[in-house]
Amino acid sequence: MNTPFVGMYVCGPTVYSDVHLGNVRTFLSFDVMYRYLMYIGYKVRYVRNITDVGHLENDADQGEDKIGKKARLENLEPMEIVQRYANGFHEVLTQFNLLPPSIEPTATGHIVEQIELTQTLLDKGFAYEVNGSVYFDVKKYDKDHNYGKLSKRNIEEMVESGRKLDSQDEKKNSIDFALWKKASPEHIMRWPSPWSKGFPGWHLECSVMGTKYLGDTFDIHGGGMDLKFPHHECEIAQSIGAYGKDPVKYWLHTNMLTVNGQKMSKSLGNSFLPKELFEGTHEILEQPFSPMTVKFFMLQSHYSSTLDFSNDALKAAGKGYKKLINGLRVIKGLDFAPDGEQKNEALIGQIEKQIESCHSAMNDDFNTALAIGQLFNLLKKINSLNTGGLLFSELGEALFNKLKQTYIDFVETILGLKEEDPSEFITMVDAMMEIYKQAKFRKDFEKVDEIRAALKKNGVIVKDMKTKIEWAYEE
Repeated sequence: MNTPFVGMYVCGPTVYSDVHLGNVRTFLSFDVMYRYLMYIGYKVRYVRNITDVGHLENDADQGEDKIGKKARLENLEPMEIVQRYANGFHEVLTQFNLLPPSIEPTATGHIVEQIELTQTLLDKGFAYEVNGSVYFDVKKYDKDHNYGKLSKRNIEEMVESGRKLDSQDEKKNSIDFALWKKASPEHIMRWPSPWSKGFPGWHLECSVMGTKYLGDTFDIHGGGMDLKFPHHECEIAQSIGAYGKDPVKYWLHTNMLTVNGQKMSKSLGNSFLPKELFEGTHEILEQPFSPMTVKFFMLQSHYSSTLDFSNDALKAAGKGYKKLINGLRVIKGLDFAPDGEQKNEALIGQIEKQIESCHSAMNDDFNTALAIGQLFNLLKKINSLNTGGLLFSELGEALFNKLKQTYIDFVETILGLKEEDPSEFITMVDAMMEIYKQAKFRKDFEKVDEIRAALKKNGVIVKDMKTKIEWAYEE
């Protein structure tokens, strides 16, 4: 039997500046989708592009290429700029424990294909050439198709709103968009084409790379909500114009970020980079927040909902993350131990339903928020097993193993969360716990209190239970 295949494409970064948290939320969300689809048995080809040419300063196809502008200001080659910020992008995603995509193509690596698609659209009458530049004819396309169907926009309103702004433009209509732009004399990044020495329009790259690696129609495509229009709308028009079919079955978009209820933006001074979050260096932040805390915070909301950052919300996320990780440490250390009691059928039904609800949540549009809620329900059972409040035989060995595997799989494999403290820290804590146990055996309570206080100062609490002594991260 063939393994079912899923093609997934997410619009990657334009590498001329540091990755921001909106980017991180998008790539984190698609990482979870990628992980879950593989977990339930799909063969997934996950494509995440890098935009390293063609992204102009505004969406009216005007201004400098952002990468070329940065290169000019810093007196560097454009590809030096690209490499620097691509490296930084990958470093940030590694800190969040994101998997690499199956393919990470670049726009500059697919210039030939972009020229070919432009020529196809010219041949089919959906594009026109002016002074060495080629534009997509939106009004002509809209006669037989629906430009604006993804973003629910009306073409006449778009034409009217852009008429005054672009009255001197060489385009037929203000809403037409560039497929190929003739380079001005000072433009650094340029390639030969049948029309001019120039560069591709921003929207063209994703149509080309999506088609090349996933086919004329593939399963999932998305990015941030801000890409729905014009970028994804233009992609649909290009692909239908060239191939006569919708390019994507499911469009998924992550929603915007806010800070204390206000839109996150540089102009408001409330926009911070991941590094500032990790180090606590932004003036809005009361303390540093670790990558896994921030990741857990983002996963507590559905990807399509607005996500509001605040110090209180991040602190609460830190506690929640530590609870899950403490549970992970506990369940990994537990093995089924028969204790002679009969199975508790009501309890078994409850746990089975909670396990199923974890999967149902992810099957419902990758709802990580609901899945995490169910994991906390399972965590209560795990902690009760650990303290003796529940007996292993009440569950039975098969269900215990299912509970253990489900919890580990969801925390580590699907959500991609991990224990953050380095092995050296854990080794140190384990050593102090041995000294603690010996002091307690000797009834040296002064030493016991001293060790407890030292561990608590480092975010660790000691748990004295009837049958054992163990440690956990302070929540």
